[in-house]
Amino acid sequence: MSQLTPDIFPFDQDPFDLFLQELKAAEDAGMKEPNAMTLATVSAMGQPRARTVFFKGYSDGENSKGFRFFTNYDSDKANEMSRGRAGLLFHWNLLERQVRIEGRVEKTSREESEAYFRTRPRISQLGAWSSEQSREIPNHKWLEDRFESFEAKFAGGEVPCPPHWGGYRVIPLEFEFWIARAGRMHERYVYQRLSDTDGWRRFMRSP
Repeated sequence: MSQLTPDIFPFDQDPFDLFLQELKAAEDAGMKEPNAMTLATVSAMGQPRARTVFFKGYSDGENSKGFRFFTNYDSDKANEMSRGRAGLLFHWNLLERQVRIEGRVEKTSREESEAYFRTRPRISQLGAWSSEQSREIPNHKWLEDRFESFEAKFAGGEVPCPPHWGGYRVIPLEFEFWIARAGRMHERYVYQRLSDTDGWRRFMRSP
């Protein structure tokens, strides 16, 4: 269990810096995929929906810094993020810690998306062309056939970034750092602001 106590929690630190320290602790603990995060959105019918995506570093906007990930722009989650809000959750069970983030969403630049796409394994690049993400398909062979068709189309050359694929950043308006304690006396440290340019209000929540 974490050795942090309310007396020594580094509340004076920037929450972005503190998050990276927590992420490194999860990496050092040998956790598999410590950058996995749950992305929560809400459908047009008001149905909450969640899925796991991967944190791919911070992305800087004009007045903002956000948690970056990449996906298909025609997917359900992309349609739901068009409302401009999303939530993220990192849960590191070996450390008995989690970080919850709420904020607004915007796309990364096309240049940033294409630059990241070039770093992906070729099989993943072809997969981005092959998948009509979130759409109903007849069977897995249909998907395999599409993959083979794009593999043939781009044989011997570079796989370009699809126009329907790219990055998002979730720009935090709230961080909550959660630390497990015995008897459910957990510690919840909150950084909250109203806009990208506001300073952070720092306080604790009851578990």
